[in-house]
Amino acid sequence: MDTNTITAERLAASVVAVPPLCRDANGHLDREQNTRLVRHIEAGGVNTLLYGGNANLYHVPLSEYGDLLEMLADIAAADTLVVPAVGPAFGLMMDQAAFLRDTDFPTAMVLPHQGITTSAGVETGVRRFVEAMGKPAVLYIKHLGFIDPAGAKRLVDDGLISWIKYAIVRDEPAEDPYLSQLVDLVDPNLIVSGIGEQPAIVHMRDFNVVSFTSGCVCVAPRLSQQMLGAIRAGDYDAAEQIRQTFRGLEDERNRVNPIRVLHEAVAMAGIADTGPIQPLLSALGDADRAAAGKAAKALLEIERSSAQQQAQQQ
Repeated sequence: MDTNTITAERLAASVVAVPPLCRDANGHLDREQNTRLVRHIEAGGVNTLLYGGNANLYHVPLSEYGDLLEMLADIAAADTLVVPAVGPAFGLMMDQAAFLRDTDFPTAMVLPHQGITTSAGVETGVRRFVEAMGKPAVLYIKHLGFIDPAGAKRLVDDGLISWIKYAIVRDEPAEDPYLSQLVDLVDPNLIVSGIGEQPAIVHMRDFNVVSFTSGCVCVAPRLSQQMLGAIRAGDYDAAEQIRQTFRGLEDERNRVNPIRVLHEAVAMAGIADTGPIQPLLSALGDADRAAAGKAAKALLEIERSSAQQQAQQQ
């Protein structure tokens, strides 16, 4: 596992994969299947892993957290950066800080709590968590009102933030007053687009954020990494072509539920057996599972064809 301090250059080098967490039939962590999934992602050139919402860490028990951290550190390649998540409840994240303090993880992401929060309260909570963990955190901005841009700036200026995952969904990603204000106040090299491939071109081109996160990268890591490279090179036509290949699976995730669809799509595509999803989420119905599987298999086929074409050209 890469334990170095995270720099803007490191963030720019890889798509941030946000994988599901594989469990066995009894709901326990499945080391073998999680390793299979990580190796598939790494084989496509992606070496940054963020275990957060798609891994359903919102509902991970504290009694499992130490074993989870140990497994994630062990299964990652030497140059793979792994970022676990904490929270979203303040009490839970403070308890989790005690586990993280004695590990080599360079950072951890604070999951966004929705509803029973204020911007000032979130700012204070993140400060206390970072003090307890002894290392900077990833700030995850997913909902309007969670933390205002000025609050995010104060946390960054005080050296408490490793990077920011920005994931407020807009009908028109280019029209985003919050993100406009955020990149004016915070170095965009510390901000990662957090909603997959679909808004990534706009966020990187128009707001100059450094990279993007993806769930579908778990199916097609090579394509996603190629898309990042095309955006960074300014080849937006090529990036758009790749972006369109992800729409089938992304549309299913948006139609049903991003976490639940990805969890089963990875298994249906034969990449790894993700097992049962933990409550308080539930499995897909038969029709939705079939649709997720069809979309995932189609994306994986494009991924494999692209790899074969690249190999023939070399």
